[in-house]
Amino acid sequence: MSTPHISIVSPVYRAAPIIDKLVERTSAAISKITPDFEIILVEDCGPDNSWDKIMENCQKYPYVKGLKLSRNFGQQHATQAGLDASTGEYTITIDCDLQDQPEEIIKLYNKAVEGYDIVVASRKERKDDFFKKFLSRSFYSVLGYLTETEQDSSVANFVLYSRKALDAISEMKDHKRYYPMLIQWVGFNTTKVEIEHAEREEGGSSYSFRKRLRLGIDTILTFSDKPLRLSVKFGVFISFFAIVAALILVGLYLVSNISVAGWTSLMVLVTFFSGIIISVLGMVGLYVGRIFEAVKQRPTYIVQKTLNL
Repeated sequence: MSTPHISIVSPVYRAAPIIDKLVERTSAAISKITPDFEIILVEDCGPDNSWDKIMENCQKYPYVKGLKLSRNFGQQHATQAGLDASTGEYTITIDCDLQDQPEEIIKLYNKAVEGYDIVVASRKERKDDFFKKFLSRSFYSVLGYLTETEQDSSVANFVLYSRKALDAISEMKDHKRYYPMLIQWVGFNTTKVEIEHAEREEGGSSYSFRKRLRLGIDTILTFSDKPLRLSVKFGVFISFFAIVAALILVGLYLVSNISVAGWTSLMVLVTFFSGIIISVLGMVGLYVGRIFEAVKQRPTYIVQKTLNL
């Protein structure tokens, strides 16, 4: 069996109504570039019949390949499963909700043949609600500050990788994966291409606020130790402030013979600093928890079934 020129990887979750359209539009778009391609659909153990639709397409088209994970591992790990299974000279990741349109793949490919190893799609105008766009901008601002990197809220999971760039990313054994950060870490010749963003198709999966918050925390803890460094700076500042305040109070007592009363204020301060201490210990505990997960060396995903692979 010949190696495909282009591999398309799409993690699928709760997307049964649009899988046929996803395969149809992706096939039509890639066929204009090359006849040698594969479409890898990774079913992340969703609550609907997405796997049945994937099986139908695998039976209909030999270039469509399916992976079904043993449980829900999350979008980033489902993407990893698809990338590990891909064999193309170029591999493109795209969400299943069709907001990133398959017809835009040609723009990424044309840029790649100019010599770029990674081409990232930048959405000119996001077709999302205000709340989602606000959360996205806020998250990327915080992530950029804490990881000391430049972040772009217009970039998501629509990315083209050359084989050597993908092999480099695959060698990274991070237990928690976030591909926009992995792309920055590995380097290579990287560029952005503006694309048109579409409205979400009916049936497309969507991150809940809780899942987005968890992904954000996991990403920050995985790629940055700055929260720990900030807590050290904050502790030094508080200690310096306490020493200055103590000297002032002692001076007032000696010079003015003023007794320093205030049981209530004392209890407020004790409670406040106890909360700070517990929060810092909790932050350290989160980092220790990530170390605990990593040293167990468990697989980040498990494939239950495959089709056409």
